[in-house]
Amino acid sequence: HRGASGYLPEHTLEAKAMAYAMGADYIEQDVVMTKDDQLIVIHDITLDRTTDVAEKFPGRARADGKHYAIDFTLAEIRQLAASEGARVVEGERVQGYAARFPMNTSSFRIATLAEELELIQGMNKSTGRDVGIYPEIKSPEFHLAEGKDLGRAVVAELKAYGYASKEQKVFLQTFSWEEVKRLRDEILPEAGIDLNLVMLVGDDEEYQWMFNESGMQEVGRYADGFGPDKSLLIAPDSTPGNLRISNLVALAHANGMQVHPYTFRADEGQVAEWAGSFEDMLDAFFFEAGIDGAFTDFPDRAVNFLRDR
Repeated sequence: HRGASGYLPEHTLEAKAMAYAMGADYIEQDVVMTKDDQLIVIHDITLDRTTDVAEKFPGRARADGKHYAIDFTLAEIRQLAASEGARVVEGERVQGYAARFPMNTSSFRIATLAEELELIQGMNKSTGRDVGIYPEIKSPEFHLAEGKDLGRAVVAELKAYGYASKEQKVFLQTFSWEEVKRLRDEILPEAGIDLNLVMLVGDDEEYQWMFNESGMQEVGRYADGFGPDKSLLIAPDSTPGNLRISNLVALAHANGMQVHPYTFRADEGQVAEWAGSFEDMLDAFFFEAGIDGAFTDFPDRAVNFLRDR
């Protein structure tokens, strides 16, 4: 999840190399577009949480006070220092996860999608492993409203780097149902390739229609995978002796989809209250709820857990 983001700043090439070395099966890329149509790997459509953009480019924020990647060229984004993510508390920037890599230290930058694909493919060549990629089309409607077809651009880049079939280790994900349909019906056929698509879902109102038999059947017509917030699978108010497991995994499986929930974190306060440990939590999701894979900021912990089972 964003590389080994529990240990190094998220979405840096360093975090990706560490995730690779820790034995991850797939590495995630969140993809956003720049002003000059370059594809960069960053979680937010804004630059504020994980870079020093406000210091480097004063006066470039939008009316909401945020600096949008789409308002900056790649050359400008190259000048930014990337960092462990911040959150704002009473007007001050503080580190999002206190025990993680110290904010604003060392030297990191934002990478392009091409650079990251070359890193992973290069390590696949040098190690003989076959680690997959898991790109996300971030906020496709926002990009379209700004005149940029992010989905089409990401697919073109994946095709250029040799990703063309469902047999390859690639999952293309997005939170947009409209985009999943557009990818399956238009973008992928026009590109002449066929990739595994994953429908990401949160517990927001817009996804509720999916959480039943007919809804999941409709999703399964387009998607190969279902990527829910993990709280949708095991209710957070479960107790150790009484896990409240939803029927979503069973519904997804019945409609031909794998289930890859997000996000498993070992930080303080991030392990489910019903679980004794990070590993207990994984155990319940994999072996009680029946998930097929998981997004985690701590790939070594998940790899070791699964290896020991």
